[in-house]
Amino acid sequence: MALKIRLQRHGASHRPFYRMVVTEALARRDGRFVEVLGTYEPQAKRAEDELSVKLDRVDYWKSVGAKPTDTAASLIRKARREAPTEASAEV
Repeated sequence: MALKIRLQRHGASHRPFYRMVVTEALARRDGRFVEVLGTYEPQAKRAEDELSVKLDRVDYWKSVGAKPTDTAASLIRKARREAPTEASAEV
């Protein structure tokens, strides 16, 4: 069973909303999934609401062999850049 980290499209016409999910590679785009890892709303009103990803769960799924798609990988990189570092959180 090959696992992928990819986006599922939800939302209305011209108002997309995506869920980042772990799913089997052969499953339909908006079909069955294993776990929801986060959300991406490209037309969000506030920048803070645009991207939300559980990075610890992404790391777990990548460690057990899940491969992110190109778009999912770029969103994960963006989430890592925007995530507060532990050192700055303690200060």
